[in-house]
Amino acid sequence: MQTPKEIFLELLKPNGRPERVLKQYEALYMCLNDPINTYLRGNRRRGSVSRDRWGTTISFPADAPGAIPVHTDDLTVCPDVTHWEETVHAPDLAAKCAAGWEDCRAAARSAAGEEKLLAGFMGTGVFEQCHFLMGFENTLTALYEHPDEMHRLIDYITDYRLGYVKLLIDNLHPDVIFSHDDWGTKDALFMHPDMWRAFFKEPYRRFYGYIRSRGCIAIHHADSYLVPIVDDMAEIGIQVWQGVLPENNIPALQRHLQGKLVLMGGIGAAIDRSDATAGEVCDYTRRTLRTCCPGGHFIPSITYGLPGAVYPHIDRYIDETIDAYNAGVHLPVFPLPPEPRRSLAPRASAPAAAVSETPAEQGEDLLAAVAAATKRGQQKKLLALVDKALSRGISAQDILSGGLIKGMNDLGEDFSASRVFVPEMLMAARCMSAATAQLKPHLVDGGGVRRTIGSACIGTVRGDMHDIGKNLVKIMLEGSNIEVYDLGADVAPETFIQAAREHHCDIIACSALLTTTMQQMRRVVELARESGIRDRVCIMVGGAPISQSFCDEIHADLYTPDAASAARAAVDRLTHPAK
Repeated sequence: MQTPKEIFLELLKPNGRPERVLKQYEALYMCLNDPINTYLRGNRRRGSVSRDRWGTTISFPADAPGAIPVHTDDLTVCPDVTHWEETVHAPDLAAKCAAGWEDCRAAARSAAGEEKLLAGFMGTGVFEQCHFLMGFENTLTALYEHPDEMHRLIDYITDYRLGYVKLLIDNLHPDVIFSHDDWGTKDALFMHPDMWRAFFKEPYRRFYGYIRSRGCIAIHHADSYLVPIVDDMAEIGIQVWQGVLPENNIPALQRHLQGKLVLMGGIGAAIDRSDATAGEVCDYTRRTLRTCCPGGHFIPSITYGLPGAVYPHIDRYIDETIDAYNAGVHLPVFPLPPEPRRSLAPRASAPAAAVSETPAEQGEDLLAAVAAATKRGQQKKLLALVDKALSRGISAQDILSGGLIKGMNDLGEDFSASRVFVPEMLMAARCMSAATAQLKPHLVDGGGVRRTIGSACIGTVRGDMHDIGKNLVKIMLEGSNIEVYDLGADVAPETFIQAAREHHCDIIACSALLTTTMQQMRRVVELARESGIRDRVCIMVGGAPISQSFCDEIHADLYTPDAASAARAAVDRLTHPAK
């Protein structure tokens, strides 16, 4: 009978013959207490806020699967990438982590035994380290605005990671290096595939090439949608992609890859809830097994980058279902799911800011030129066009609606269709903000108030510090001429109601990334009803674990899958309130 270790090694072979399906992480012993990890993360505990060795403030909610960086004006380590050398200083691992290896290695080898592979763990990859230091939005916009500085910063972090992994391999003698770096959301990359290739592919080729040259297995964790770069991942030396979300259409990937990558995951966070029943978890897991196991080179697991669901009973039901699957006859006699609507090939379109300019300023419609400059994130050009439009007697309201909002709406359509990505959205938002400030003296009615179509208060719910998705929705709402009151992250239900009453908001928009926090949205709806504002306020919900069925269950009004569709739905509700 094959051991879990032997089954894992069989999966790495193009024509390997594993005799059963692995149960999540059972083939890996994850060493998390080596001297480097202890030095870097020893103060990071659930329910705490700490500071890492780079100086980044880290929040680790008690019921979250992982920790996240906290950024404010006074906390961000690197607020200006053009002077990153002055504030960014990598930890000196060689000096600080010289002792304790022999005992750690002996204990880890004993724990792994003969049936498991010993895995050295490396969190916070190259891209993640950038946004831990700079903030997520600043990192993505700097790829456009300051590419030379970003290349140098990325090389600096890569050299640090290479020194880190050399120490780890020299002293722990692992079989596997398990490295983290998230490159996207559940349904899109954070950036255009060509931008990822331009900034991150070669640094990662160096990193994983070194790991492979030392005889270690290379596992990359990213619980993201990475279909456009999956061939690149195999090319640069990644052998196992852990954290594969079901949104990637795993059977289609299996047919495409033909064994070039082992896919580990398929069991998303949506099932990791305190109220998830045995039947619900087992049904979910059974569908995943029937869908993905026949394609081969697959390890079913929770998509988190370490073993263990947030709620322990979830793992028990997952493992029991895998045991039952292994005990039965499971020939692939049923049809596999259809090919995904998304292409497995990289998208051909270039990043929005790299597209050549239109001839609009050569005598064509000025508002079209304003829209195009907004969409492309061309701030200097946009401000000049706004000045020109005002000087020609075009009203500020027309410039806003026919130019700025038109450009943001067009960009939103492209974002929903995955033709552009988060950096382009952020660049356009900065343009929109600057142009709106320029128009502000002209965008007033008789009482000196800017004319908008409505107002919304927005925030990430209590217990959840994630704000990337919330910020994108805010951008699109403001770009649609909706006044937005940003409540931030970790917002109590009572705060949503208080803000809605104080500012007479038409919309309450709630975001969540963690399944453990989504029930806070239910409380927002209940408090809106108890406070007497439910009939006059529209409650919108969104985020990775949220669905239309959950929206209906808690009696919210609107669910949308992305920022652009959220703005369209909000505009439709404000302009057609009877719906």
